[in-house]
Amino acid sequence: MSEIRHNWTKEEIAEIYNRPLLALALDAAMVHREYHKVGEVQVSSLLSIKTGGCTEDCGYCSQAARYHTGVNVQALMKVDDVVAKAQKAKDGGASRFCMGAAWREVRDNRDFDRVIDMVKAVNGLDMEVCCTLGMLTNDQAKRLAEAGLYAYNHNIDTSEEHYSDVITTRTYDDRLNTLQNVRKAGMTVCSGGIIGLGETDEDRVGMLMTLANLPVHPESVPINALVPVKGTPMENNRRVSFDEMVRMVATARIVMPKSAVRLSAGRLEMSISEQALCFMAGANSIFAGDTLLTTPNPNFKSDMEMFAILGLSPKAAFADVPKRAAAMEHEPA
Repeated sequence: MSEIRHNWTKEEIAEIYNRPLLALALDAAMVHREYHKVGEVQVSSLLSIKTGGCTEDCGYCSQAARYHTGVNVQALMKVDDVVAKAQKAKDGGASRFCMGAAWREVRDNRDFDRVIDMVKAVNGLDMEVCCTLGMLTNDQAKRLAEAGLYAYNHNIDTSEEHYSDVITTRTYDDRLNTLQNVRKAGMTVCSGGIIGLGETDEDRVGMLMTLANLPVHPESVPINALVPVKGTPMENNRRVSFDEMVRMVATARIVMPKSAVRLSAGRLEMSISEQALCFMAGANSIFAGDTLLTTPNPNFKSDMEMFAILGLSPKAAFADVPKRAAAMEHEPA
């Protein structure tokens, strides 16, 4: 089987990334077959539980308070309303429900207490529960884990070298420290990035190297294409082409063989045939539902129609739990 490595160099990953596209996709497909059931795709749903008003200056984000994007600030949702949304997502075919709040960091207050209640309640639906709430301390990560949180999403966004051109209100190390706190608390890690932020191919390679060289690879690696939002500094960035997405998905699959590689933001602009090449190249997770926080996304019905055409099937919740536990025993600490 392909070796699970944590010591990749930029040169090695660049060689993979720059292979002829179809050869790269084929290489990735072969690695995918070694570690995953072909045609099985994990389906996640993402809900914004607290929208807008964020103090960060992420150059791509519609929810930053300093930009005029037309996104209205909405207070933290009620637990019952979130559970209803989660049930709808489950009925639509999702096995994981991710709750996102536009916070710079989690604060120990009544809002966080309510999020803990949300985690417990959605857990009761037998879904994998995920949160993305910003930076976490050790103690906050432990509270979420004790409430039953299955995964925590915290993307590194881009390479360390390009990071300050995208965000100045927190550091790259802040991102990595939160991932470390999540891992220490025993939750699974969901971390990937965004392409189309004005980065170079070398930056894309650097982002993948950071993830692939973590002591334990993220269980989920979202690959997002920037959806330019009017009012943000990146509103005029060019749209990412589908072949760039294929290249990122395939390279991620080869350097992180066990991880779920999620075809995330940007799918709405991709045809079924373009997405099919991404699935062949190792993508085995998607976000389904009308919106991803505040940006448009294919709905459940259209995705299930695509699954039928391509012969794909949704993955059951918690399918990886026994396998994941055994794998982590043998991963470097």
